Amino acid sequence: MIEERLPMMPPATFEFLVFSLRTQAEMNMGLYNFGGEEERGEPNLDMARHAIDLLGVIQEKTKGNLSLEEDRLLSNSLTELRFRFVQASSKAAPETKEQPIIVAPDGSNPADDAPRIILP
Repeated sequence: MIEERLPMMPPATFEFLVFSLRTQAEMNMGLYNFGGEEERGEPNLDMARHAIDLLGVIQEKTKGNLSLEEDRLLSNSLTELRFRFVQASSKAAPETKEQPIIVAPDGSNPADDAPRIILP
């Protein structure tokens, strides 16, 4: 019955899950624009960070259980998204006077109230 209602849906795969979260993060960073420049909305870096963090949780919880291709897809996606997040945060920082801080996974040397980007 569900096939009759949703015939065009792609299969639910690990790759589709990663691409979905990656696209959400990219859209929230303002990397996609489907209208004119005057229609471009403000980036939502909190939502972008949340999607990136979700991918990080998936990476942590699936460590050792992925195929080589799946592991590369996830690792490469996280690396690129974290890099782009730093760029997007830097563009927004002059307006908000808030600079992101990159910290180690153990949380060493974090500033008290600054946004944190956790790298592997």
